[in-house]
Amino acid sequence: MSTTVTGIVTNGLIVPSSPLPEGAKVEVMIAFPEAPKPRRLSMLEFLETLPPGPRAFKTWEEYEQHLREEKDAWDR
Repeated sequence: MSTTVTGIVTNGLIVPSSPLPEGAKVEVMIAFPEAPKPRRLSMLEFLETLPPGPRAFKTWEEYEQHLREEKDAWDR
């Protein structure tokens, strides 16, 4: 027969939440708290988290113009 007794580690010692019977054989399993899972962001949400600073293009139109110029250069 077995039972589960929870506890906590204090100063490197296991302190059970309830008394253990004298002479009981004990098996210790360590349960680490789960780290919170990060929330997935959309690309727009991600971009909004970036610190303010200089950008390569000030507007979406400038970026599209740059892409058109690059594509035209490849086609030559």
